[in-house]
Amino acid sequence: MKLEPNHVVSLTYDLYVNNPDGGGESLVESATEEQPLTFLYGAGQMLPKFEEELSTLSTGDQFDFRLAAADAYGEYNDEAVASLPKEMFQGADFPEVGAVLPLQDNEGNRFQGQVVSIVEDGVLVDLNHPMAGQDLHFKGGIINVRPANPEELQHGHAHGADGDHGH
Repeated sequence: MKLEPNHVVSLTYDLYVNNPDGGGESLVESATEEQPLTFLYGAGQMLPKFEEELSTLSTGDQFDFRLAAADAYGEYNDEAVASLPKEMFQGADFPEVGAVLPLQDNEGNRFQGQVVSIVEDGVLVDLNHPMAGQDLHFKGGIINVRPANPEELQHGHAHGADGDHGH
């Protein structure tokens, strides 16, 4: 079956990024046949260019494509490193360098930031996506494509490869 909006897609993939030293690529993430990536195609859950690259594929097809950083998680933004006051962490475990913090903005949007350093009056947190500034290389295959069931369409996401995953 061909990929179409409002269809559930299950696929395998290996995701590679360039090594920082310029020596080829490293595998950073995989989805296997036993644990595929399953999503509602066209629902805005995936990177738009990722879905665009898959748009002509059908069950059983293989893919191998690259997304430039600008089409993936964006370029790295030096201004997205913020200093959070140490007082924010009173009564909680104080974060260490490298910790990933769950954060929320004034509008209630949730996101994450990684602690990059502890300074005298604050905690420096990198708010860039961990893959910002990196070109992505995907290799994989389409395992299954099926029409989404009414509940999946109502909820706006896939309920697993077979559609039976409840909430």
